[in-house]
Amino acid sequence: MTGTFADSIENRFDPSTPASADPLLASELVTEIEFLAARAVSIGTARANSMLAPLDLKVRSYSVLALACTAEAPSQRELADFLCLVPSQIVAIVDALEQRGLVERIGDRNDRRSKAIRATASGKKLYKNASRAVREAEASSLEALTVDECDQLRGLLRRIAFTPAG
Repeated sequence: MTGTFADSIENRFDPSTPASADPLLASELVTEIEFLAARAVSIGTARANSMLAPLDLKVRSYSVLALACTAEAPSQRELADFLCLVPSQIVAIVDALEQRGLVERIGDRNDRRSKAIRATASGKKLYKNASRAVREAEASSLEALTVDECDQLRGLLRRIAFTPAG
């Protein structure tokens, strides 16, 4: 890496700093944003999956259900693109949710060959409960941050997640 950002990363890693209780925290890895983001996602996903388990959902199925509850009734392709999953993963998730009576496939108004995914009444009811569980998991994950820091983090992540690469 080059430039000011790279220089700032270099300056944050000082191998002469004494190791804390966990010697791995002295590793240069803990200064790398991709590692920190992946670790935060892993911890947050595990926490959310644990909170969603009593509802027989996981983060991915919750995400599909949440989007199916919107007025837009997204297509399976739109779900795959938005969630950064391959279409076969979406098909499997939708199949499982459909078997439980939580979503239904309907004709897509924009493309007759495609199917849109819409939540059923049962799906909407489950989503309300699941949404509360996910908010609890999020609150637990972010408890070390202030409200302003959470808002700032949410804004930064939104920019990263939805700004086209180029």
